[in-house]
Amino acid sequence: MAKTERELRDDIVRVCHLIYQKGWVAANDGNVSVRMDRDRILCTPTQTSKGLITADDLIICDMQGNKLEGRKERTSEIAMHLLIMNMRPDVLSVVHAHPPTSTGYATAGRPLNQALLPEVIIGLGCVPLAEYGLPGTPALTDGMVPYIPKYDAILMANHGAVCYGPDVFTAFFRMETVEHYARIAFVAEMLGGPTVLPRAEVDKLYDSRTRYGVKARVGVEPGCPVSAEDVDRGAGRSGGDRIEVTREELISLVEQALRARGLA
Repeated sequence: MAKTERELRDDIVRVCHLIYQKGWVAANDGNVSVRMDRDRILCTPTQTSKGLITADDLIICDMQGNKLEGRKERTSEIAMHLLIMNMRPDVLSVVHAHPPTSTGYATAGRPLNQALLPEVIIGLGCVPLAEYGLPGTPALTDGMVPYIPKYDAILMANHGAVCYGPDVFTAFFRMETVEHYARIAFVAEMLGGPTVLPRAEVDKLYDSRTRYGVKARVGVEPGCPVSAEDVDRGAGRSGGDRIEVTREELISLVEQALRARGLA
């Protein structure tokens, strides 16, 4: 049974409050939307804290982004929500926020693409990184277009993350998974680097999706997720080729640098 407008409003408010409580947004950051029917979406307005938002603050827009109802103004990022919903008829809700750890990866130019956690591989595959685009302009979504048909969560370079799904709670939980994954990946890096799963295990996890009721949109893509074999070939992270040296070579390089500066 389809939910009433009041129920959809209450769902959005609940998710907004959770996003704020988890520290995924600050001040008036973030936006949430739910598709009400073929022609209308219910969404958060601009200049409103997600921690203080009420059901009556939400506005209704048409599928061109024009405000139909509501006392506040629409978010400047409404086009992102509309693009995702138009490209993905299965998507009825979009959540955009700035969770700190995953946004840290986005600002470092790092996708969350390593095969580390079975739950993430099964549920999301991986989380690609879209190129930066100026918020509030069409450029914001240009870099997302190649990823929207294939993935349910995307990092936005120097901006944040966006997740989407058949309802607002699914979109919220996908965002929660992205941030949880980012925190674990970060800790693993601080402890000397993660142990990435081999391709054979990744394939098994993809094959197991049907057992968990996950409807995958795409199979294993090149580099997403990155397997142990990819890491061995130097594709484990962005930022250039990996260079390895022996201890003796490192000492020699240091001594040469010191001599060049007259320090040795």
